[in-house]
Amino acid sequence: MNEVNKKNNPVYSRDDTGKVVLDDKEWKNILAPEVYRVARQKGTESPWTSKYESSNEIGTYYCAVCGNPLFKSDTKFESGCGWPSFYEPISKSSIIYTPDNTHGMQRTEVMCGRCKSHLGHVFNDGPQPTGLRYCINGVVLDFEKAKQAEEKYNSEQIS
Repeated sequence: MNEVNKKNNPVYSRDDTGKVVLDDKEWKNILAPEVYRVARQKGTESPWTSKYESSNEIGTYYCAVCGNPLFKSDTKFESGCGWPSFYEPISKSSIIYTPDNTHGMQRTEVMCGRCKSHLGHVFNDGPQPTGLRYCINGVVLDFEKAKQAEEKYNSEQIS
């Protein structure tokens, strides 16, 4: 998510852990159209289109809708599925799981634990230690490099 969209989104925060509840009209007003389609309408971005699909940078992945921390880069792996894949979320509360029986399939949908935005699905074909593959739409991810986070933390300590 770009900086302009974050500024227009009053619920985006990497510090606030409170649940976010907005109606559909409010979401539509603050989210970019593609983010809205995937996050709020349970859409799917085209495979191999996410800038994060092949990224190997070290840092943290956040929900692009609300800023909730979702995954550490050291849990990301190349699954070959066309979407960014992870084997473990940052915490149990960062993700919500719900059955998804659409399109004639039985899957488990994963949603953001803070704003309930659709992220993707989890499958039982991932690597150890969990054996899980969180297949996530990159358009609903925001990323901060570890070095940027460290610099931000250090500057806040000086203030």
